[in-house]
Amino acid sequence: MDITNERFDVCVVGGGLVGLAVARAIAHGFVGASILVLEKEGEVAAHQSSHNSGVVHSGLYYRPGSLKARLCVVGRKDVYDMCADYDIPYRVSGKLVIATRSSEMAALDELERRGRANGLTGLRRLGAAEITEIEPAAAGLAALHVPEAGVADYPALALCHVSALESVGAVVVTGAAVVRIEHLESGVAVTTSSQRYVARTLVNCAGLHADQVAAMADVESSIRIIPFRGEYYRMAPEAAGLVRSLIYPVPDPRFPFLGVHFTRRIDDTVEVGPNAVLALGREHYRGAAPDWSELRSVIAYPGFRRLAGRHLLSGTKELVNSRSTRLYARLARRLIPALRRDHLLTGGAGVRAQAVDAQGNLVDDFVIETAGATVHVLNAPSPGATASIAIGKYVAAKIKPLLSH
Repeated sequence: MDITNERFDVCVVGGGLVGLAVARAIAHGFVGASILVLEKEGEVAAHQSSHNSGVVHSGLYYRPGSLKARLCVVGRKDVYDMCADYDIPYRVSGKLVIATRSSEMAALDELERRGRANGLTGLRRLGAAEITEIEPAAAGLAALHVPEAGVADYPALALCHVSALESVGAVVVTGAAVVRIEHLESGVAVTTSSQRYVARTLVNCAGLHADQVAAMADVESSIRIIPFRGEYYRMAPEAAGLVRSLIYPVPDPRFPFLGVHFTRRIDDTVEVGPNAVLALGREHYRGAAPDWSELRSVIAYPGFRRLAGRHLLSGTKELVNSRSTRLYARLARRLIPALRRDHLLTGGAGVRAQAVDAQGNLVDDFVIETAGATVHVLNAPSPGATASIAIGKYVAAKIKPLLSH
């Protein structure tokens, strides 16, 4: 079908889990609305949606009352329900968050408080001797058992969204990178490298490129996407039995990253990681060439320079650890003492789209802004996949006034 210059009610930029969930929520909430999804890659869910460990987060970590906390808790239930309804592989395996040092006990207390405030059920505090009842190879001073956490096949979830969208007449176009956005009296015109589309409203769910798409739409945002690369190892088959489900450290409260952890994925492979280092480009996966122009742009951003200056020591340690399997294994042994260096095999890598403001602060909450006939999801890192269906419903409610006239 030639859809050049065809009009749509809604154009969603970005075919990851968030963009597809937004499109599906709109299709459900506005029956008969014409919907276009533009994805620059040759397939959907090509970036953060598939370059993650597949964890379905419970909502333990996030500040009570924040958008992230609310949408994660609701979205977790939505993910499990959708997986059950459409036979998508998932497992509610539970998680341990383990304190291995006395200095982490106060942070563990705060996590327990947040989890209870966010409505988690079955949350249980464990002493050192109780940890091995759930994870026999793990060790620590104390832990939280979080039974509602789990894993799911997120790429399969994305493909399920596509099938559902196409069944109601929505159009999903891959290989369609947006190069220009124009504001019209009746909405927006969106131009890709080969075609031009017109829509009454646009929703920007471009993830790693969300700030760039917002800039095309003349949105003056105070935040910038800084790409952080997370590198994974995988456990050798003979060592994978050391991990039953999900084992996490107590995270550093200064950062949104969760530290090196263990994940038994939906295919029963066990991942270790990721760490978090500055990516040399927004799509700098393992084996990919650095994007030096992108790196120069990041360094030129005052917010990044302030962030780097504030956390130079911890950032340097993270970089050194990422380059040494021996040091990485040492970190992982805090949780699993029996782990050996030769248990770690090279795994994949992902890039997290993390918003940073001009003052050099890592933006903690989800950021979703409306500007004229456009809505922009400017910050939706982890637990973005878990919360994606809930984000879709949230955005659909936001565009209701834009489609009502």
